[in-house]
Amino acid sequence: MNVDSTLTEKKELTGSAINPNKALWEKGDFTRIAETMRKSGEELVATMGITKSMHILDLGCGDGTTAIPEARLGANVTGVDIATNLVKAGNLRAQNEGLSNCVFEEGNAADLLELKDESFDLVVSIFGAMFAPRPFDVAKQMVRVTRKGGRIIMGNWIPGDPTLVAQILKISAAYTPPPPEGFVSPMLWGIEDQVTERFVKAGVSKENISFEREQFTFNANYSPTTFVQIFRDYYGPTMNAFEAAEKNGKARQLQQELEALFNSENKSTTADTTSISATFLRVTVLC
Repeated sequence: MNVDSTLTEKKELTGSAINPNKALWEKGDFTRIAETMRKSGEELVATMGITKSMHILDLGCGDGTTAIPEARLGANVTGVDIATNLVKAGNLRAQNEGLSNCVFEEGNAADLLELKDESFDLVVSIFGAMFAPRPFDVAKQMVRVTRKGGRIIMGNWIPGDPTLVAQILKISAAYTPPPPEGFVSPMLWGIEDQVTERFVKAGVSKENISFEREQFTFNANYSPTTFVQIFRDYYGPTMNAFEAAEKNGKARQLQQELEALFNSENKSTTADTTSISATFLRVTVLC
């Protein structure tokens, strides 16, 4: 991943090395994307069987697209995200809604040392933990903090899928330098065999892992072309792609590819609004 040198002072350090995953998600402002995800986040949470006083960990929570609706249902929610700016935004949203049962904390999905074993009835990660490095450690940590008889629910984008997000990431990757040696694509979380292998190694029986393909819709009160600009200005992977493309004189080409994608996927009936659905893999793990 490219890391903007202007962010250096803000980033988590390990020795003298910048954490590139933290830098990526603190880059820009993902809340601008998350604003288009609110309705689908609420609809997805409504299918999770959440009851009052349930203890939930929302991992890779961003500013609370699913964590806030979980708390509205009366659950006690801990949101964990690697990006400091998103944790602050989530706590502000919870405060503004008077949700004292929802707290956001900074943390690494692959290393949840601050959380005790079997602390949660439900662990949720919707398009979050899939982007963390060390996927086997991520699975192990999710299983460790889930109580016996509890559940894990993940939503993961699917590699090669023709719908929006997989195509954004595919197009963006074509303009960026090759990833570093040892990089494991987050899109592997969208492959059933890969997911099964990770959770089985974490101690879960294969029979307790199930999959469904579902739709998640992005809704915006502006045009698909404007939506592309939002991604260009505020979404870390797309920002990196444009930075690399500009150096190679290909920024206009990238812009045109993304505009063609967004306009072709838009199902809104009015020119100045956007409604685009993307397919994801829903993973349910019984612990």
